[in-house]
Formats: sequence, C-alpha cells, structure tokens
Amino acid sequence: MNVKQPRILLVEDDASLRNLLCEELEADGYLLEAAGTCEEASALARAELPDLVVSDLRLPDQDGLVLLQRLRAEGHAVPFIIITAFGTVGQAVEALKAGADDFLTKPLSTDHLRLKVGRLLAHAAVMDELARYRSQQEKAAWNDLVGESPPMVNLRRQISQIARSQAAVLVTGESGTGKELVARAIHRESDRSEGPFVPINCAGIPPELMESEFFGHEAGAFTGAKQARRGLFSEATGGTLLLDEIGEMPLPLQAKLLRVLQERRIKPVGADQEEPVDVRVVAATHVDLLKAVEEGRFREDLYYRLETLLLQVPSLRERGDDIELLAVNFLEEAAERHRRGFMRLSEETSQILADYPFPGNVRELASAIERAVTFCDGDLVRPEHLPARIRQRSGSGASSAGEERGDNLATWPTLEQLQEGYVQEVIAAVEGNKRRAAQILGVNRRTLYRWLDDGAGGGSVP
Repeated sequence: MNVKQPRILLVEDDASLRNLLCEELEADGYLLEAAGTCEEASALARAELPDLVVSDLRLPDQDGLVLLQRLRAEGHAVPFIIITAFGTVGQAVEALKAGADDFLTKPLSTDHLRLKVGRLLAHAAVMDELARYRSQQEKAAWNDLVGESPPMVNLRRQISQIARSQAAVLVTGESGTGKELVARAIHRESDRSEGPFVPINCAGIPPELMESEFFGHEAGAFTGAKQARRGLFSEATGGTLLLDEIGEMPLPLQAKLLRVLQERRIKPVGADQEEPVDVRVVAATHVDLLKAVEEGRFREDLYYRLETLLLQVPSLRERGDDIELLAVNFLEEAAERHRRGFMRLSEETSQILADYPFPGNVRELASAIERAVTFCDGDLVRPEHLPARIRQRSGSGASSAGEERGDNLATWPTLEQLQEGYVQEVIAAVEGNKRRAAQILGVNRRTLYRWLDDGAGGGSVP
C-alpha cells in the first residue's frame, strides 16, 4: 500500500532560512513547497491544499496571519505553525485565537520544528481517519444495518418493500447474521413504527407455558394463575411481534398460530371467547424449515403462510468490504463503552479480519472486536489483540511465538536475527533515510551506521 507523502507549505522571506528548513523537512520525507510572500503562498495553497503550513509572522507584503485567516475562512482545517523573531505573549495569543496550532520563536531549533511538524501531521492523520470512518458509517448505516455490499443493498430494498405490507414475514439466515435487526428495521419502516416492538425467543419458553405466554390467561385457568394476564400478542397490539427461532415452536401451538394469522383473533387460556388482535408477526429462524416440514417437525400450511414474504439475511462472508465497516463500527462502540479515545485497526488486522470466514457471522465479529479493545493498551488494534482462532485461520504470523512454533525451540530466531530483520524493515520503510530510521529506532545515527557496518541491518542497504 502506497502511503501519501505529506505536503508542507513553507512561507519564509529569508531565503537562506527557507532553504535550510526545506532541506531539513525534506530529509524527513516530506514534500515541500516554498514561498516568500503571503500572496505567493495563497496561490500555491489554492492550486493544491497542503497538509501543513509553516509561516513566518512578518512577511514583505502582509502579515502571516492573513494566510491563516484565508485558509480558515475557506473551511480548511490545515495544521498551521507560526514562526517569528518578534515573539510576544500577545502575538502568540492572537495567532492561537486565529486558529494557529502552534507558535515558535526565532532563533528556531530545527529539531523542535521537526518534532512539532511530526506531531501535528500525525494528529491530523488520525482525525482524518476518524472522519473517514464516521462518514463511511453514516453512509453505510440504515436502521442499524451497516453495510454497502450488494447483498445488503438488496436486503434494504426488500425491507422497504415488505414494510408497506401487513402480512407476516419470515426472516431466515445463519446464527449471528442480525435477523432481529432486520425485524426491527421492518417495524421502523412500517406504519406500525409508533407501536410496540415485542421480541420473543421461542426456544427460551417451556412448551407447557408457551400458549399462556403468547395468548395470556384468565384467573384460575391453571394452578398458580391467581389473576388474569395479558399475553405477548396483546402487548404487541398496534405494533410488531418477533417470534425468533420459530422452528422450536411445538406443533400444537403452530396450529393455533396459523389460526391467529388467518383470523387475527386470539383466545386466552381459560377464556370462553376469542378477542381480536392487531399485530404484525415477523418470524425468524436459522434452521431449514422446509426440511423440518419434511421431517414432520413444522406444519406445511404454516410454512407457506409465512414464506409468502421471505427475507434471507446474508452471511458475513458474503458481504465483502462490509467486514471492515462493521469492525470499525464495533470498535468505536467498544471504545466508548471502555471510555477509551479514538481507536483504529492496523492494516494487517483489517486484512486478517477480511480473510477470516466468520462462521459466527456478525455476532462473532462483534465479540472479536470487544476482546481486542479489552486487551489493547494503545489506540491501534494489532493482530495479537484478536482471538487466536482468527489469527491462526488467517495464516497470519501475528500469533505468539509459542503458538506459531510449538515446542520446536530450535526454529526460534536469535535476538540478533530479530534486530537485524527489524532494522532492515525500518530502513526499507523510510526508503533509506538513515536520519529518519535512527529516530524510529531510538538510536543516534552513529549507532545505526555501526550496526550497518557490523551487518545487523544489512550492509547493502543504501
């Protein structure tokens, strides 16, 4: 992946100082454009907006703050550093009020300037990435259904169409795909959105209590029924009732549910008369109901009653780039719950997630991100923060040394080999810039040259 070199606009009327600063910043890998006046700098900024501006305060034609004010008036939040030989507290306050990010005085320490430039560009990169993530999420989120893949676009279209109907809906899909979110989206898009949404998991209710839970009961209808109680159908009046895991519903109750769907009337346990209900039923299941029909575990007539409006929720492995969108969404939510700042995924972590098949679908991804945030000490989620099964399945080298090599200690590299490989990677990443490499490695250039001469970093590196 090619990383864009940051562009810096340097505005300084002293030609010798301008050339020196350009040389120093170019040595750090930045692209430099230089100007000697405010008007010249304005023209360069209009032609191509820089990533950061370093400007002298006093220029031959206008005050350097004029350039800052022009950029801010045009809506550009470009990091801006003011430098001057006439620094006062008042000038510093004026510059900061106008939107400057830092204020440095002459004689200028080039090391100090480079440090400030690096920090401001790093902060700007993080804020740009945060804005990009949030923009993607806003674009991709609809009724809490995040995704821009073709299967999700098609699913949304079908939801919008189905929501206009009053007929029962059957939502199918693997466990963890978000079937309840789909049911909620149908409810929100329908003319019942002001009414209640009542979800119930059929697998979580004992069969002997299911009829009473659904339809309610009269006082004394059975042992322990000391008073009358409304059922879930009554509680969902005017809204939507989600019957999750409908394949677990006993056959006798399936017959009664079919009658409710046909007649729109229920009969509480122990009651003599039926009563009308105004409820839309959305059923959901991860099992193959047609197979259940063949095996006699599900009524054929009920299946075809529900199957009229069928929605198939795609698995996560069918959704391509939605994995990253979802991961970022879960990362932001988890970071907020854990009271952390902005967090992001490393490129390698994103690739590992994209390559993993996620048999547990969206639920498994959410769980993996929750774990990663828990074990991540900084703001960058790396592969080692993911569950081992995800790292190992992807074939990534991110697993721990013990997991990767087992008990064969003879295959473990020496400390010298690890150092040599790391030094080579750093020098390659900065394209041979030894000043920058030494900064990243935390050593002075003399030490780096000694390592290279000794072969620790590969003497062939230019």
